[in-house]
Amino acid sequence: MVSFSSIRVEVPEGMNVIIGQSHFIKTVSDLYEALVASSPNLKFGLAFSEASSDCLVRHEGNDPDLEKRAVYTAVALACGHVFVIFLKDGFPISVLNAIKLCQEVCHIFCATANPLEIVVASSEQGNGIMGVIDGFRPKGVEDEAGKAWRLDLLRKFGYKL
Repeated sequence: MVSFSSIRVEVPEGMNVIIGQSHFIKTVSDLYEALVASSPNLKFGLAFSEASSDCLVRHEGNDPDLEKRAVYTAVALACGHVFVIFLKDGFPISVLNAIKLCQEVCHIFCATANPLEIVVASSEQGNGIMGVIDGFRPKGVEDEAGKAWRLDLLRKFGYKL
């Protein structure tokens, strides 16, 4: 028998969260190294839920509050081999490739600052992430003014010339 639930993940203003799946205890050390090397200003906390042996939530970070938030979220999800990273003073776009290149990382479920719900399946064996609800439903289709606004925003961020 499998049941489903939705776990809300609180993403405070000015923060982003990345949630993914990995397969080995070395994940914590490798993700820490990837994050700390990405930017001298980046603040982060990460947690990883083991899926065998002691089944502990392992954690690291350079910001105690973000580390606590990552641990809290990993415990709430209670899904084996899942990692949670909270970021401040930086954006996922700056770290996602480094995270994906970690040998242990299997999958990224989301990288967002939006309101977030994680759809979790529970069985006798344990829990697993089935998907994410990231943000809100579309409200329409982009027009020319919307395109101009989007391109201007990307230029302001320095992503486009």
